[in-house]
Amino acid sequence: MKIHKFEDLLKKQLSDKAFKTEYEALDAEFTLAKEVIALRKKQKMTQKELAERMKTSQPAIARIESGSYKNLSLRVINKLAKALGAKPVIHLKASR
Repeated sequence: MKIHKFEDLLKKQLSDKAFKTEYEALDAEFTLAKEVIALRKKQKMTQKELAERMKTSQPAIARIESGSYKNLSLRVINKLAKALGAKPVIHLKASR
């Protein structure tokens, strides 16, 4: 079985216009998820430990980190930031 690098597969998929449109539409959600994971791991913290700091459940943290958490409120983002010792930065970006 041949092993492929994620970046190579993504590059190939992004050549498909419909895929690229959907991928870009999800960019903000996945960017936040990647940032949460990176900050949590940098602090050598488990999802359970982060959940305890936020007074929520580990599955809630897993949903946030999956990028599939819908309707993530500013309140939750602020709680995440505080639990991770970070500061949220929110901005609007003009669409094409």
